[in-house]
Amino acid sequence: MKRRTLSTAAAFAAAAALLLTACGGGNDGSADSDEIAGAGRQSEQPSKSADPGTSKEDRPDGVDVSLPVDMNLVFDWDKPEDKNEAAAMDDAANYVRAIYHGIDKLTTDDAALVAYSKGQGLKYGQTQINARLEGGWTATGTRRHYQATTRSTPAGNTVEVAFCVDSTKFYSKEVKTGKVHKGTPSLTDFDYFKIIMVKVPTSNGLWQASEVYVEGKATKCQ
Repeated sequence: MKRRTLSTAAAFAAAAALLLTACGGGNDGSADSDEIAGAGRQSEQPSKSADPGTSKEDRPDGVDVSLPVDMNLVFDWDKPEDKNEAAAMDDAANYVRAIYHGIDKLTTDDAALVAYSKGQGLKYGQTQINARLEGGWTATGTRRHYQATTRSTPAGNTVEVAFCVDSTKFYSKEVKTGKVHKGTPSLTDFDYFKIIMVKVPTSNGLWQASEVYVEGKATKCQ
């Protein structure tokens, strides 16, 4: 688990358009930036909130990010020592779960996605869900998240969580028939994500995804 602390200079970089892939990847050309894009923006109180690291029953509003047994999201990473970065990493994982929870429930208005994201992060999640709903797809198999790093602004209220994704064993499944479509593993199955997590000051430790940057066909993740 690697960690860096960044200055806040030029931290208002604009989010570029995201290019969807079958499993949710894309490339906005921002992967090599050494600054936290979107840092300094104010958090908003979500309509639902969640306390990272607690069970479903312990969450303030019962936000559910559970997934069906055949949809396995593996987060193969170590938590950083910094408590803010560790909490942001927990909720970055919950954000990813929330997207697939929405896919499973066939809705872009799922409470979990609203809880764990805002702004462009919310829009990205809804776009990912819509892409599958419009095609009549859900997902099945194992999606692995690994090689995670974190970096934060000095104030500690904005954290970038970056990680690789391996979707070689994660497949599209037809909602109506249950038929699973398995392609030949390739570079298109590897993505590199940077998620900008912002702490919600009026919540019980909730972090929201405010920006999402995705590098598709990420050779560094193979």
